[in-house]
Amino acid sequence: MTKRIRAAAALVAIGGLAAGLAACSSDPSPDSGSDGQITIEVGDRPSADRPEDREYFDERVAAFEKANPDIDIEAVETGYDASTFQALAAGGSLPDVLSVPLTEPQGLIKRGQAADITDALRSEHLLDSLNPTILDLASDADGKVYAVPTNAYSFGLVYNRSLFTAAGLDPDAPPTTWDEVRAAAKQITEKTGAAGFSALTTANTGGWQFSGITYSFGGTIENEDGSKATFDDAPSTEALELLHAMRFEDGTLPANTLYDMDTQGQDFAAGKIGMMIAATDRYYGVVQNLKLPAEDFGIGGMPQDGGVNGTLSGGSVQIVKPDASEEEKAAAVKWIKFFYLERYFDQDVAVADAKASNEAGSVTGLPGLAVVNTDAYDTYFEWIADYINVPSDNFTPYLEASTEIPIVPEPVNNAQEVYGALDGVIQAVLTDENADIPALLEKAQTDVQGRLGR
Repeated sequence: MTKRIRAAAALVAIGGLAAGLAACSSDPSPDSGSDGQITIEVGDRPSADRPEDREYFDERVAAFEKANPDIDIEAVETGYDASTFQALAAGGSLPDVLSVPLTEPQGLIKRGQAADITDALRSEHLLDSLNPTILDLASDADGKVYAVPTNAYSFGLVYNRSLFTAAGLDPDAPPTTWDEVRAAAKQITEKTGAAGFSALTTANTGGWQFSGITYSFGGTIENEDGSKATFDDAPSTEALELLHAMRFEDGTLPANTLYDMDTQGQDFAAGKIGMMIAATDRYYGVVQNLKLPAEDFGIGGMPQDGGVNGTLSGGSVQIVKPDASEEEKAAAVKWIKFFYLERYFDQDVAVADAKASNEAGSVTGLPGLAVVNTDAYDTYFEWIADYINVPSDNFTPYLEASTEIPIVPEPVNNAQEVYGALDGVIQAVLTDENADIPALLEKAQTDVQGRLGR
């Protein structure tokens, strides 16, 4: 029971279920029958090899159907997979509700692959209850909404507070600019012997993180509609020059430069790394899974260069299939609100979830980029105050910075392919002391542009 609650609490806290195309239905969801009953097909049911998650999901389906006796849920394991999504959409085989990355809504809107759910959101009192900045990423130019944000993150500077103290740095005042990051990294390495800073480089994470750093220097990776690669310019060059200098001039990056999130997390939790770029949910990995002392986890805003430029954001949204009837849209939005968002609007649900999570030893009350508006988010944390088990004050620098730094979405076109192409750039910069950064970027720009044109 404890394991199931722990898994369920983690799913709810993150706001999304792991997506994997394990099964799909070729039968279209039926319209409402003559008795007024509505049946909707809901994707992202956990597979059988995740029994605790699956049990929790099925329990929530049963609870929803009990609360909404006129709606039947057919749960399927279909999840978002970039390699198969277009075929499912073209064949009319998408479930009525599906979780997709926050990078996707604008492309889906243009291709007519998601339903306009503005009226259904208004009927459920969600239209004005969601974070307008995030909601904009799921809306068209006329303000019509095509997806419901249910999970969001933004990059910040994660740091080891214990190493900060040992190096003579103030753990309550992390660096806010890249010049300050470089200076702090030197101090950490000189005083403690740990690597002052670390960057991801493999499994598409290098390109993902490099994109975020480019944003913080005032650059972009793609233009707005994703038709053109845009990183062969000064901001990207300056970002890579900084990392190259920290690696080869300052000696403040680890000798191991082939990091993915797991290996970097292991070294961070072991006290071998002072700072890294990540979101607040990194707390799960390094504290709960790798046993970094909770009091040592700190996070500030994404460092900026030359002013306040931006921080990369991402997450998940729920879409409704494009040919859904008005009744199916209404039922779908009810489900989305119930499963993903109810804790923000119902005190009893919020407290019950937080209590169960806390008692199971799961991370409870982790701050982050809110998908609901400020009032709802603040109220939620007031409701669950007695069950929060994270060092909330350690997140203050990040939360304060989040009110000032604009969020910038991930590249809208073939983001994962773009990230993979950029992995090689950042690897070369961190392994070759004589790396020709402009040439590397020019070559990658040509490669990425070819991918965008497909």
